[in-house]
Amino acid sequence: MKHLPALLLAATAAATFASGAALAAPAGAVKNVVLVHGSFADGSGWRGLADILQKDGYHVAVVQPPETSLNDDVAAVKRTLAMQDGPAILVGHSYGGAIITEAGTDPKVAGLVYIAALMPDEGEVGGQLLKKMPAASNDVTPTADGYVYLPADKFHADFAADLPVALTNFMALSQVLTNGANFGQKISSPAWKVKPTWAIVATEDRAINPDLERYMYKRAGAQVTEIKASHAVYISRPKEVAAVIEKAATTVKAN
Repeated sequence: MKHLPALLLAATAAATFASGAALAAPAGAVKNVVLVHGSFADGSGWRGLADILQKDGYHVAVVQPPETSLNDDVAAVKRTLAMQDGPAILVGHSYGGAIITEAGTDPKVAGLVYIAALMPDEGEVGGQLLKKMPAASNDVTPTADGYVYLPADKFHADFAADLPVALTNFMALSQVLTNGANFGQKISSPAWKVKPTWAIVATEDRAINPDLERYMYKRAGAQVTEIKASHAVYISRPKEVAAVIEKAATTVKAN
């Protein structure tokens, strides 16, 4: 029995190896990643991407913005940032891009990543940008009290045409409705003007015009990657999206 501890240690090591143990994030890299979803989604959509990042040694936090107002959403992000044990890469998708543009000036934010996202300038509003270069689809529907959603029968084609229909059917059911007034709230201090910025264009995007994404990202001087995918690129192409986030994390370095 004197060999039992050694045998247990060996068995534990073998099990860990077999299960694909998490790696350590590269030395000096920013180890915290904070993910912010946008309209017509919820935080569960980040699962596949989060799994990759965690396996690669990053600490992941998922914000659930209430989408009741831009100010409320920014407060939710800052609340999560305050819980991080060091600098973070702040990631936003879709309307989440407007949120991180305002919240990203927080001292905890070391860099920004926009994924098929809005990137307003000072004094701009999301709705103004969306009208500048209209998207392929125009199926966003308001509720009686001014919130907006994507109808279930339009969700697959408009939001995530490269995902299985069974999945998008449930995503339509679980989407978080957004206060339409959020798209009329002005940005006061764009974080991308003072923080290193990366961005992903979803070339098959029907919810935000890919040319609008290119326009905003070029204006901001962001480091841009184009991925052939729908608006839900972070779900359908998580490996490619993770690579951009990890590039940001290893480029800016931790303080």
